[in-house]
Parts: sequence; structure tokens; C-alpha cells
Amino acid sequence: MGTPLGDFVRARRDSTQPEDLGLPDRGRRRSPGLRRSDLAARAGISVEYLTRIEQGRDRNPSVAVVNALADALSLSPAERDHLRYLTKISGGECLGRTRPAPPARQVRPSVLRTLELMEPGIAMVTNRIGDVLARTSTFESVTRGTGLLDSDTPNLTRYVFTDPRARSFFADWDDVADEQAFDLWLGPSIDTHEWFTADLAPVAGPELTRRLNRHVVPRRGELRLNHPSGPVLRLLRETLELTSDAQQLIVFLPADEPTAQAVARLRRPSHGGRLRVIS
Repeated sequence: MGTPLGDFVRARRDSTQPEDLGLPDRGRRRSPGLRRSDLAARAGISVEYLTRIEQGRDRNPSVAVVNALADALSLSPAERDHLRYLTKISGGECLGRTRPAPPARQVRPSVLRTLELMEPGIAMVTNRIGDVLARTSTFESVTRGTGLLDSDTPNLTRYVFTDPRARSFFADWDDVADEQAFDLWLGPSIDTHEWFTADLAPVAGPELTRRLNRHVVPRRGELRLNHPSGPVLRLLRETLELTSDAQQLIVFLPADEPTAQAVARLRRPSHGGRLRVIS
């Protein structure tokens, strides 16, 4: 049985071409990407040891080996962070309760006050499994009619993978799906990851499981939304990590003047401009 660490190393090796690392092309290979022997040589480890890591038979490589693999694969800083995280959970360092529980949904009063100060901006508080815990009234205006907030306990990840309307709403649905799947690995704990993915996987199907196994670190570029009322919204995202709460405050900023004007029009029918909290 494999491990998240082994799956990630194998996926990155398969997606790395020899020429990307300045290595000669040795002709046809049985599998795509970098040969196992080339990666082992670049990392300074044996092919047998690399095989054990990829197959999940070695779950506790040293810090030096992990760093060597990161260097050998020319990983980006975000990919290196993910590799270190997967090393911890593959080795059992993050395992906690034997019966996982859902993450806490409470938002601190000071965070709620901060969110309220952002009205009439587009902002929400969420966690790594995609629960929309609080949002501004303008966030509601921008997502009105999309189905995202139809549930009493809205969840962005569940919406992306199970609601057909999400594929129309998100112009770059594949990129958004990659982001949501990747964030599941980040917590707030491995227990939560297992609890949520076990619940979601049967209804989300291969679109979710394939992304979880690929471990693609998303680029998180501009967010493009096809609003049901007609306009295409182009939004930039700024994220404040609330580390102690395992939550995030995300602010969405219009990327151009047409988007700013469209958001203003969408906001007008809203009544009251009240902050919405989901508990």
C-alpha cells in the first residue's frame, strides 16, 4: 500500500522531463517522465531506497533525504512545503484521535468584526475543507443564484465537486477543483482530511480522488466567475491565514473596472448589508 509521500514523489517524477533538469534524453521509456535511476542519482540515494519510498515501504525518510529529493526534483517553495507535510503524515506524526471529528465551525468575534469592516467588499471566512463559516453581504450578492449558498452549512469543496452549476460558475473549473482538492491535504488535521474525504469521495467520484492522488500544487491565479445574471467577474484573492483557528479570511478584489461595476450592480438588490455567520 502506498503513502501520500510516495504518491507525490512518483507523481512529480512522472511529470518531470529529463531536459527540464538538464539531463540527456535516453530514448523511449516504459513510463513518462524521469527515470527512477536518474532521480536517485540526483538525490544521492540508491534506486532501491527510492523504490521503497515510492511504494510506501519506507515511511520515515530522514530530513536530509527529503531535502535531497526536493532539490533533485527542483521543487518550488510551495511544493517543498507540501513534501514536508506529506512526510509527516506518511510517518504518522500528525495522527491523533482514532475517531475523527468534524472541524470546529466557530469564528472568533474579533475575526467577525474584521470581516464586518470589509463591507461592502467581497470576503469570507473559510477553512481548509471548504466550509463557508462567515461572509459579507456582497459575497452573497456575487454568488446569488449559483447554488453555493443554498445549504444551511455551505461548503465550497462539496459544491465544486458535486453541483453541476459549479462548472458553469467557475470559468476555470479545473483550476478551482485542483485548489480545493489540494487544500484538503492541509488540514486542519489529517483526522479532518480523512473524515471529510471519506464522506465526499463516494459522491464526488474520480474527479476528486484523481486530484488527491496527483498532489498538484495549484497556482491560484485570477478567479473568473460566470455570474448567472450575465457578467464575467475577474477577481484577485488576498488570503489571511488564521493559523490558531485553522481558518482563512479571504478577500476578493475586482481585477478590472468592468468587474467593479458589475459587482456594484449585483450589490444593489441586497437588503441591509448584514454580515452572515454560519455556526
